[in-house]
Amino acid sequence: MSNSVLYRKLPSIDELLRREDIRALAERDGLAIVTDAIRVVLEGLRDEITDGLLNERSLDLGLSGLTIAVERELRQALRYSLRPVINATGVVLHTNLGRAPLADAALDHARAASTTYSNLEFNLETGERGKRDVHVDRLFQRLFEEHGSASAAPVRAEGLESTVSTIVVNNNAAAVLLALNSLAEGGEVIVSRGELVEIGGSFRIPEVMSKSQATLREVGTTNRTRIGDYERAINERTRLLLRVHRSNFAITGFTEQPSLEELATLARARNIPLFEDLGSGALFDLREIGVANEANVFDGLRTGIDVVTYSGDKLLGGPQAGLVTGRADLVERMRSNSLFRALRVDKLTYAALEATLLAYVKRDYSAVPVLRMMHLSKDEISARADAVVSQIAAVTAKPLLVETLDGESVIGGGAAPTAVLPTRLIALTHRELTADKLCARLRKNEPPIVGRVEEGRVLLDLRTVFPSQDALVAAALNSVI
Repeated sequence: MSNSVLYRKLPSIDELLRREDIRALAERDGLAIVTDAIRVVLEGLRDEITDGLLNERSLDLGLSGLTIAVERELRQALRYSLRPVINATGVVLHTNLGRAPLADAALDHARAASTTYSNLEFNLETGERGKRDVHVDRLFQRLFEEHGSASAAPVRAEGLESTVSTIVVNNNAAAVLLALNSLAEGGEVIVSRGELVEIGGSFRIPEVMSKSQATLREVGTTNRTRIGDYERAINERTRLLLRVHRSNFAITGFTEQPSLEELATLARARNIPLFEDLGSGALFDLREIGVANEANVFDGLRTGIDVVTYSGDKLLGGPQAGLVTGRADLVERMRSNSLFRALRVDKLTYAALEATLLAYVKRDYSAVPVLRMMHLSKDEISARADAVVSQIAAVTAKPLLVETLDGESVIGGGAAPTAVLPTRLIALTHRELTADKLCARLRKNEPPIVGRVEEGRVLLDLRTVFPSQDALVAAALNSVI
């Protein structure tokens, strides 16, 4: 039978819309979306006819299931694009998978603050307009006071002892832009050539410097920069000394870099603020999880840094945000910058961040998911991996081969690029599927499971899988047998 005859067997959209079962779909989901779904299904059949994939019999079979096909297309069109996935990669702060998952308390507080009115910018004591950043600045103040950051080397501004203050913008790139524009517009910022980094999304320090209307003054070389390089570059136009944390790579070998103490001493002697873009920014001691030589926010401020910027959704474990902490007089200059209003965050972010910070204040670190994941021991993960494997059905000559083996998790998210955490992996090999195809099949699971491929095997790391999801992983593995 010719293609033209097959084409004529296809019903029109109007014909299908007159059918009772299709009308019911239109009443439920709306005429426009159902019409689009019908069009997609019919175009699919037309393409299959053109490609010679359908004959009269197979076309009739397809036409008999048109309603089912339209319903399937509707489910696809009406489902959320942003969906939960199971992160089995072992990368704790996986940028592509949303970085830090929020604590239950953060979600509860965000819901409570957003489903009704709130005192976001309203002072309940005076009945007058308030400032939105007070909700979290009070908690930051308490944390920094507890760690002694503000009192180690007090800085005097206009005859008064300066305290540490914090403001919040929408991400760390915005925090860097705001700080540079507020403190160095029209002047020079001195930075080592070895710190002119690019992070994900093509965010480059020289480009954000240009946008801030500050002038970049490079010193040193890619691998070696000394304190003398900074000192010789200082002139009447110098507004800031900038240290950029190499958050997503490491330089090894013949290298040299001045310490923060040296930079702080120079900055204080020349009355120039020292600014560090810390990037990830931990509020806990990374040595607790075996990661050395990684500074946290407290260490930097205690050393004498005047302003530090960092992320809310990385090592802090909260919502996406850019945090600027530093001398109150410098932070106030940023708060009064018109850019601050353009870059500020909403009540959802403040609520989630406030709840996350409260966990730190109460020292309830296990309530913050990323902290809990990073503190998991290899033995704890191994026990869970064995339990998952034990749930996989034993089928003679099954194509899926499952074993457990030692491996390493990483922190990710531009934090501690050389650090690894010991773990126990579930390793999968399929006799009929390549590792890439097996990974793709797991991504089609509901919910999707994202693993990693190494040496021809699919590896699943339960460090980044919530214990409540272990049974879902086991069910998915049984489905691909």
